[in-house]
Amino acid sequence: MVEIEVVYAAEDRQMLLAAAVPEGTSLRAAVRACGIEAQFPALDLADCPLGIFGKVIADPDVRVVQAGDRIEIYRPLLADPKEVRRLRAAKAALAKQQNP
Repeated sequence: MVEIEVVYAAEDRQMLLAAAVPEGTSLRAAVRACGIEAQFPALDLADCPLGIFGKVIADPDVRVVQAGDRIEIYRPLLADPKEVRRLRAAKAALAKQQNP
């Protein structure tokens, strides 16, 4: 068995679960095995991106867990950070023009 942690942060709460999974388990299978879906019913584990210690894993269905991995479940962004910065800069430029 391999000891891992699975973490997820929803809008209103966060959770860290410790689990033991058989050797050779993929990241996605390990996340499902830990039972986090029961805590967050709206979470769609089939499509959500997964990472280990802040690095997104390209193919979590193939990548095998290793002892001590902290698997992170990522939520989709509500707003594109680049777009938010662009809008904020445009608003600041407009305010500067109106109040020289």
